[in-house]
Amino acid sequence: MGMCYNECSFKWSLNMITKAIVPVAGWGTRRLPITKIIEKSMLPVGNRPLVDYSVQELIKAGVTDIYMVISNVEPCQVKAFYQDNKALNDYLIERGKEDRLKLAKTLPDDVKIHYITQDPSGKYGTAVPIAMAVEEYRINEPVLVFMGDDFIWNPDGESSAEALMKTLQNESESAIFGVEIPREDVEKYGVFSVEDGLLKEVIEKPSVEEAPSNLINVSKYVMSPELLQEIVQYVNENDFGPKDQEYVVTDPIDSYIKKGGIMHVATTDGEYLDGGSLEGWVHANNVVCGA
Repeated sequence: MGMCYNECSFKWSLNMITKAIVPVAGWGTRRLPITKIIEKSMLPVGNRPLVDYSVQELIKAGVTDIYMVISNVEPCQVKAFYQDNKALNDYLIERGKEDRLKLAKTLPDDVKIHYITQDPSGKYGTAVPIAMAVEEYRINEPVLVFMGDDFIWNPDGESSAEALMKTLQNESESAIFGVEIPREDVEKYGVFSVEDGLLKEVIEKPSVEEAPSNLINVSKYVMSPELLQEIVQYVNENDFGPKDQEYVVTDPIDSYIKKGGIMHVATTDGEYLDGGSLEGWVHANNVVCGA
């Protein structure tokens, strides 16, 4: 059940956000044929899978419960990565390589991943896995939401999770992370309309002339309980056909803002790395590996 807040007994603080939703389901069709056998979120960047950069960032920010939405394909490589591998551990001990055990342990003992299975033949879009996690685990508190195929690389500075959380004044507010890009590239993205540090609207793929800014959406959020319920309602009350429209999370975000919801815009000095495309994945490896 969700956390109960009592404004009379204590003040809002960042360490109250201990939950995160990380969607990693989907076929990764942009990365075929390799995603036929390797889940997109498990494509390696350096010596770690793509999704683990976000997971480790969330853990560093104080998250102890991660709700990971996975595909209904077995065996699940994401699950295998975050489980202890007894055979490997025994091998390392037998061969005198105990120093490698900490590398093989991919999840701290105080962090738990809860898995939710999403049927790829069902409803599709960025809002769907969020709604699934909220309903299945009755989440009723602020959560971080990070998609599993990209991350912000800033190893010596502020993380995107930290930047998001520090914008908040109380548990009823939300935040969205923005990345600045060259203005001539805005036609490919959802672009922020911002006023006094607050999001007013996300405009999908505007022309260069019509774009309100050069800040783009990279699907990293803090979502308040009110916004989470707006997403659940949006997914449950609409019946889009499989070829008609995706259940995009920016639709309920827009509705939340129009109803008076506050959504701060956060940024950092880090570099946005996207493993969803071949070019982005190669660049991510070059950056992380120091090429």
